[in-house]
Amino acid sequence: MAFFRPRVSREAEVRYHADLEISKRYPELLGRAREAEQVLRDLRAADADEIELRAAGRALDKELTEALRAAEAGQRAAFGVKSYDDRIARRKAKATPKGAMWTMEVEQLRTLREENRMWGIPRVPRPVPSAR
Repeated sequence: MAFFRPRVSREAEVRYHADLEISKRYPELLGRAREAEQVLRDLRAADADEIELRAAGRALDKELTEALRAAEAGQRAAFGVKSYDDRIARRKAKATPKGAMWTMEVEQLRTLREENRMWGIPRVPRPVPSAR
């Protein structure tokens, strides 16, 4: 008597197709992040005040986060539907050229986002309430 296990769960298939749809927007989101980075660089070159730099830095953080989410979805989709249920399949998929490419993209975006969070968003002192 043989016991057969289904190849993948229905939940894994649904998540896989959702990740495919999300990852289709990756080039657009990456372009928007590049534009936000250019705006921040232009403001720095123009010696803008800290409030403008803070707004541009936060906008860049938002765009990098969206691009990172799309890249992570692309990474999961590149690993294949089996990798949603099986950690060994996920590890094997990371070693493929496509999996390694997506992993590198995700790591670079995380590094850019963390660098922006540490150094790109200036701290602005909070206004002190006046005593009457």
